[in-house]
Amino acid sequence: MRVEFGITPLIQHYGCMVDLYGRVGLIEVAWNTVNSMPMEPDVIIWGALLSGARMHGDITTCEVALKKLIELEPTNSGAYVFLSNVYAKTGKWNDVRQMTDLMEAKEIRKVRGCSMVEVGGVIHEFFVGDELHPEIREIHLLLEEIMKRLKMEGYVDNTSEVLLDLDEEGKEMSLSRHSEKLAVAFAILKTSVGTPIRIVKNLRICGDCHVAIKMISRIFVREIVVRDCNRFHHFANGICSCKDFW
Repeated sequence: MRVEFGITPLIQHYGCMVDLYGRVGLIEVAWNTVNSMPMEPDVIIWGALLSGARMHGDITTCEVALKKLIELEPTNSGAYVFLSNVYAKTGKWNDVRQMTDLMEAKEIRKVRGCSMVEVGGVIHEFFVGDELHPEIREIHLLLEEIMKRLKMEGYVDNTSEVLLDLDEEGKEMSLSRHSEKLAVAFAILKTSVGTPIRIVKNLRICGDCHVAIKMISRIFVREIVVRDCNRFHHFANGICSCKDFW
């Protein structure tokens, strides 16, 4: 850009390069790009590095990027929760509890997961661990059957990111109560085979739900679109449009 076109790269250009290197797993090259920037990295830069590190399992880089994000956005509850997930993934439960205590001390409230789905012209809202919906018993029964079917097809619960220090059975139960899973089960329960399912979620879809919904789209032959706080996820035939990078 400088030599051939006489253009001085802006922070947005550096962000694109960090994003590209992160997507293909070149985390060290992404780091070199961050360190070579003539300006201070912003939340976009750290977010791009975080996404690549998360996708390729670089826990150390995830931790550093999240701490930088918290420095830049000290009231960003999502960054605290994500860092807690990183600690949970590595079994650092004392650090998880310290993050919880820090959020309480700073009066930072974790936003409760909520998913909305339209069925028959009516918007139905589900919260994580929801027990208030009038058809919640039928939803849980169907979701249980769905998860059994997924496990027969090779699905394994990703319990490493559950924040609570529970036994494995408790972690699996916690994952099964995520709002997007409840919304998908309700839509399958109330709509005919082949009807597309469109869900809006207020938070980033978790890795476990992403894997589960990919499988649901294939096994139950459903087109499922989830709009989370980052982007659209279009699930069809067991594949997501995001290519597992979000």
